[in-house]
Amino acid sequence: MKTGLVLEGGAMRGMYTAGVLDVFMENDITVDGTIGVSAGAVFGCNYKSKQIGRTLRYNLKYSKDPRYVGLNSLIKTGDIYGVDFCYNEIPNNLDPFDVKKYQENPMAFYAVTTDIETGKPIYHLCPKGDNTDIQWFRASASMPLVSRIVEIGNKKMLDGGISDSIPIYQFRKMGYEKNIVILTQHNGYRKKKNNTIPLVKLKYGKKYPNLVHTMEIRHEVYNRTLDDLHKMKEDGEVYIIQPKEPITIKRTERDPEKLKALYEIGRREGLEHLENVKKFLI
Repeated sequence: MKTGLVLEGGAMRGMYTAGVLDVFMENDITVDGTIGVSAGAVFGCNYKSKQIGRTLRYNLKYSKDPRYVGLNSLIKTGDIYGVDFCYNEIPNNLDPFDVKKYQENPMAFYAVTTDIETGKPIYHLCPKGDNTDIQWFRASASMPLVSRIVEIGNKKMLDGGISDSIPIYQFRKMGYEKNIVILTQHNGYRKKKNNTIPLVKLKYGKKYPNLVHTMEIRHEVYNRTLDDLHKMKEDGEVYIIQPKEPITIKRTERDPEKLKALYEIGRREGLEHLENVKKFLI
């Protein structure tokens, strides 16, 4: 039976996931495959490269750097997260991503993006961790309205969370029958209708109506997925880890102390789940 790990996104809420994953790495928790959405892809790739602490390290060091994130980057480049700095300078020079370890790790790693022409998700296997794969991670995390469209080959893409925030159904179809799911919203959370839809229609409506439709119904799909997840949990098919309390930081939080505090919550709660996770994976 193949074991899997499903990582929800949520921008800087992903610091919670980073804390849990560091605990997993420190305690040799391994699975056959991982699928990450948005921050789940950008931060989760460090789980395959076995770089404990890397997500925390570069976020604390550069969170207030205008090259990393902010209105200045959005105005100048069209991306609230600076593309060259985040996806070139950091992984290639400032805090190198360990491509060799990534490739040596037999665990499969998938990034989820949204095809803006169809409005459907793309589940892309990222086997090398090279600059091409990093562009897939970027596409997975490119939030609508504040990011440029990412083009790879003949695909035009944005944030994977638009079309499949928690890709449990797809992973099960791929043969991963026993899955740990790390969510970045607390138990009891329900997604509300997106209040930016008028802006979405204005920016994307004429050229990409399927994208707009997918965003209009996203909350309905998300909430149905949550309902199904909890049924799967009752049946012993998934193990869910999620914050005990609501996460209150902003999606683009830049305060290092708040980022560190959320990471520590992830670590603490990851440790609380550790023995049960080990039993679940047996």
